[in-house]
Amino acid sequence: MPWKIAERKIGRAGSLKQRLAKQRIWDRKYGTDNWLIGYVIDGEFITQEDAFDSIYYQSYVEHFERYPKDLEELRLLAKALRNPHAEATNSVDLQVPAILKYLKERELTLQGTELVDIGTWKNLRSHKISVRLSPLQIKVTGNDKMTLEKFWQEKKVLAVWED
Repeated sequence: MPWKIAERKIGRAGSLKQRLAKQRIWDRKYGTDNWLIGYVIDGEFITQEDAFDSIYYQSYVEHFERYPKDLEELRLLAKALRNPHAEATNSVDLQVPAILKYLKERELTLQGTELVDIGTWKNLRSHKISVRLSPLQIKVTGNDKMTLEKFWQEKKVLAVWED
């Protein structure tokens, strides 16, 4: 039996406390282990975990292919990466893992001396490239009119397994 979309526009994941509260509600409403968060791509439900590779990671791949100077600048500047928003709010970090995966798969390393933020927190950033590589700026794969962050938050759905 297929996954059926039960709720659309489910909003941001939020802090750990907020995520757990939502999960308890969905457990009561749909049954424990009977629901998943994901996206509808080409008419088919894919889990958020699978969407990381096909959407989130792929958006960074396309960005670095389109803007190789961003990749070069990042590699020469950074010794390490961090997501200041995720650290400050205890939320999920996707952009740093996506960039690190890109580097690893291409056998590239960070060669710099700086801790570089990927994204911002309360409009603060460590470097100019922090903003350029933010998911608020990266275009989502296949849609140059939408940012990765907007897609990831607004297109998220809750699916329920139907027997």
